[in-house]
Amino acid sequence: MDNQKMSEDIIRLVGGEENINDLVHCATRLRFSLKDNKKAQREALEKHEGVITVVESGGQFQVVVGSNVANVYAEIVKNTSFLSGTSTDDKNSGQKTSAVSKVFEIISGSFSPLIPVMAGSGMLKALLTVLTLLGWMSDSSDTYLILSAAGNAVFYFLPIFLGITLGIKLKANPYVAGAIGAALMEPNFTGMLEGDTARSFLGIPVVMVSYASSVFPIFIAISIYALLDKLLKKIILKDLQIFMVPMLSLMIMVPLSVMAFGPFGTSVGDWIASGVTWLIGVSGILSGIVLGGGMTFMVVLGLHWGFTPITLQNIANGGDPIEAMASAAVFAQIGVAFGIFLKAKKDRSLRSIAASSGITGLLAGVSEPIVYGLILRYKRVIPIVIIAGALGGAINGHFGVLYTAYVFHNIFSIPVEQPMSIFIISMVVSLGTGLLLTLLFGYESKAKNEGSAPETVPQPIVDPVLPDKPSALVADLRKEHIFSPLSGAAFPLSSVPDEAFSSGAMGRGLAIDPVIGEVVAPVDGTVTSIFPTGHAIGITSAAGTELLIHIGINTVGLKGKHFTPMVKEGDLVSQGDLLIRFDLEQIKAAGYQTITPVIVTLTPKEVEVFETSQKQVEKNDVILTLVD
Repeated sequence: MDNQKMSEDIIRLVGGEENINDLVHCATRLRFSLKDNKKAQREALEKHEGVITVVESGGQFQVVVGSNVANVYAEIVKNTSFLSGTSTDDKNSGQKTSAVSKVFEIISGSFSPLIPVMAGSGMLKALLTVLTLLGWMSDSSDTYLILSAAGNAVFYFLPIFLGITLGIKLKANPYVAGAIGAALMEPNFTGMLEGDTARSFLGIPVVMVSYASSVFPIFIAISIYALLDKLLKKIILKDLQIFMVPMLSLMIMVPLSVMAFGPFGTSVGDWIASGVTWLIGVSGILSGIVLGGGMTFMVVLGLHWGFTPITLQNIANGGDPIEAMASAAVFAQIGVAFGIFLKAKKDRSLRSIAASSGITGLLAGVSEPIVYGLILRYKRVIPIVIIAGALGGAINGHFGVLYTAYVFHNIFSIPVEQPMSIFIISMVVSLGTGLLLTLLFGYESKAKNEGSAPETVPQPIVDPVLPDKPSALVADLRKEHIFSPLSGAAFPLSSVPDEAFSSGAMGRGLAIDPVIGEVVAPVDGTVTSIFPTGHAIGITSAAGTELLIHIGINTVGLKGKHFTPMVKEGDLVSQGDLLIRFDLEQIKAAGYQTITPVIVTLTPKEVEVFETSQKQVEKNDVILTLVD
């Protein structure tokens, strides 16, 4: 789908620009801070083409769009003004959030913009580790030192980057906030760390601490600075604020940071990290079970952000056991995805989702498509991902595996996990267990399916699409009927002069060459997408089956001419309702074929799709029967 159109739709469905306080994005999600979450059309968003799911967590309204998130975000920035700093303060939004949610929101909003560069830098460090292990590069060579500087920079200067993102999140001047962090890294200050000379400021003793790669000191300092910034703007004349507010902020905050906030924040970070390490030392196996088995759902709830400052603090001190144990959850999810791919032999759409999301997780460590597209959709695999993650986490916890650089967990991040051999065993166990248990127990609950699908009352009928089946057998099958949206000649998809349709890559179905320029709803359901040109429409039935009706071949080239949509996205329709009018003769005169594929693109469970044997169909004839 066009990124601009998608960005416009998302803004509209979250309540419009006037309902947005703030927006950031991470690897897969647009993270909105809305004035009123109730104004957002969550159901319509979840059904929107290109949106994987919607999550409300940590005070944020999160729209998960996958790897295309940066492009969609860029379009939103280009076409809106609420990111320019003119948004309303949260206190005026009317949206109530708890103190805990607010803390997680601040942590999340501060780290989210940095996640891509941190992950990229971490992967560069992993690559350098591989190259030195293989003997292809010396760790004393100039090339290594230059690339190492590239990989270390964001972590070493983390107080500066965090100062900027925290300043943005707390609505203070981000560059003054960054300058406060930079002061802690400036050569005059870092030079004071050398030697045993006692240091002071205006006669007040200063405890000298290195702030490279630190997190907690800058969080405390910028939180206080945000309050100071608001206070100074209230008491200083507007004409003088442009230089007085930054000058006084730096004069006050930098000394306070090095005398109080910095040492205190460093101690807090050390205490928390030591406490977590102690707890892990008490029972590495139990800690691994909890983190490996539960991290999938901590991510869903946004609770994983609470670990990020601790993780970075631990990495700065030599290695982090938390992420090492939590990594097992990612490989458990990948195993489940591959298990669903192998198990769903008859569902091409589901196999495509499982394969693409599994490979993305394995190679890039981005697992949200697996979590939201598969695990939360097929609840039967939830205990599987918990068991598989817990086993791998227990192994890493018991043997004290440490995560030594900030990376996304994938096969290329193996070198940053030490000892590497134990981590590989854990990875294989988690992935293999997820795969095998999914193959053994399946991914869908029959009881759930029976409750969600229309029940069939046994009766001696002959199905219009399955006339050769014994009536008793047909009566016992659970079926869904798809009615013809058009009147005309029916053809198998293989006869459509477009490989995307004829190959079955888009899904099962048939094609109709219409004699009347009207498309009606083939099922009771919801209009989930209408192409901007009006030549195609997506609809989801009440049973969860997703259908695509594509009028003509390559008719997108008409740019909307001769097509008149009668409904809009999100509309509820009944079978037989008019969806689109189109001018048959004008389309043909323009040189386009009007043969129209009607395709089942996605089903909530594995089904068989049977096509009608009729050569001519009328609107409202049964043309497809879905049987499980």
